Amino acid sequence: MSDLLNIITSSDKRRSLLLLLQDGPKTIGEIMKVLAFPRTGMLPQIRILEERNLVKREGKKYALTGIGLMIIKRLEPLVKTVEVIEKQELFWQEHDIGSIPPELLMKIDQLGNYQVIESSIEEIYEPHKEFLDNVSKSKKLLGISPIVHPVYPDFFLELARNGTEVSLILTEKAFNKIETEYYDKLARGLDLKNLSFYILDEDIKLACVVSDIFCSISFFLKNGVFDSRKDLMSFDRSSLLWGEELFNYYRERSKKIENL
Repeated sequence: MSDLLNIITSSDKRRSLLLLLQDGPKTIGEIMKVLAFPRTGMLPQIRILEERNLVKREGKKYALTGIGLMIIKRLEPLVKTVEVIEKQELFWQEHDIGSIPPELLMKIDQLGNYQVIESSIEEIYEPHKEFLDNVSKSKKLLGISPIVHPVYPDFFLELARNGTEVSLILTEKAFNKIETEYYDKLARGLDLKNLSFYILDEDIKLACVVSDIFCSISFFLKNGVFDSRKDLMSFDRSSLLWGEELFNYYRERSKKIENL
């Protein structure tokens, strides 16, 4: 079995071919066009996969065997997970991702074609412009935060007044800060039917906002300091579902605030 695993994982050509054939049988011409590998480099890899009963000929086309299909269904999430990490490997190394629930960590590939938005030193104390622009366009917002930025109370209150559905999960420390420093805004927010607050009695090391447009996540660095310079942002549909699942995970552990 270790030999079979080595055959699948040790060659980019073989791995890419197996992933491609998930979509159905392909001719050698179609394979070369999609994968951009030369015929002389591709044919020996196809032969290896045929010999191990992972790929078979169907007329002029190549297709996955039953075993090939079974293996690639397990391989694809691993490949996508590795791609997610390798895209910004230093980012993942620097940050504390321990607040991502294990079941969602196993689905981190759903973040898809994300990007890391980095603020300049001059903008370090300002919310990310791209983040605020996308929030302003959203019709629904779900947020989780252990921090309170001074811009956000007015910003989210105004969004809710304009009809955006807003649900926010705050840690107890964050909620106490809002209650102490922005009491009037909090009271007005609680009077709005489309603005909900929840208190989470846990110390979490991430902030997340997911809407009908995008998903944005910020983490604490491993030294315990919140990284206000870097946001991970994705517009893939799969990332929105992932972010909503993260929100629901923490909402189930939170208490809804009905009044002050």
